[in-house]
Amino acid sequence: MTLAVSLVILGATLAVGLPGIGSVLGVKRVGEVGAGLISEEPDKFGRVLLLQALPGTQGIYGFLTAVMILQRAGLLGGEVSELSIETGLALLASSLAIAIIGFFSAIYQGAVAAQGVQVLARRPEAVGKAIIMAAMVETFAILGLLISILSITSI
Repeated sequence: MTLAVSLVILGATLAVGLPGIGSVLGVKRVGEVGAGLISEEPDKFGRVLLLQALPGTQGIYGFLTAVMILQRAGLLGGEVSELSIETGLALLASSLAIAIIGFFSAIYQGAVAAQGVQVLARRPEAVGKAIIMAAMVETFAILGLLISILSITSI
């Protein structure tokens, strides 16, 4: 395995790994708060599930980015492209936007969504506002995804 291929694999691993870890932590946090609420009010499960799913999207964005990196390098499909060190480094760098932003935004979105579960418990009619507030954190993960995609496609 060449250094360039190793750099590409590192980039793909960071792209999927860090947002995946952030998503696990965010989803866990909402799940812990949500479990308490649905144990007392099981009819609120659907709205709790929606809030819990939100921080999981960063892991999906990281997975998409990793697949694009591996595809661009020719590592999917059996034929590895001739890669220079510069290309390997560029693909590694392309992973960093979603890797870093996805990691932090998933954790923070989990915190906001967990508070949304508290809103649902106290004022169920205001849960839409809580969902919007959690979705605002998502905006930055989407921007990180877009920068990673634009970087990958420009290499």
